[in-house]
Amino acid sequence: MDPSGYMPIVLQSLVALGFVAIVLIVVPMLGPRRRGGVKDENFECGIESEGNARIPVSIKYFMTAILFVLFDVEVIFFYPYAVNFREMGMEGFLAVLIFVSIFLLGFFYVLRKGALDWEK
Repeated sequence: MDPSGYMPIVLQSLVALGFVAIVLIVVPMLGPRRRGGVKDENFECGIESEGNARIPVSIKYFMTAILFVLFDVEVIFFYPYAVNFREMGMEGFLAVLIFVSIFLLGFFYVLRKGALDWEK
């Protein structure tokens, strides 16, 4: 565990932060500063906008989207096990079994609460 092994990560982080800082500082100076009714108007595929974009949306839509992201990201954690399942042996299998149990417990909790029931 030599600290010099982290030097590439530190350098890459510094380069990334420097790039972000340069972009945030330099780009506004280089870009045009034109304001006006036509420029500030919404434009979507050549179709004139109509109505207000601030219409109420059902919370069920957001709950479904958030739950999809949550359960979709959890599936990503199966990949290391799928690649290394022979090396992980029984200990790895039990860890994945516990993970799946917690995963299913959360899924059944969501179902029981009615978060995916669109009819209500």
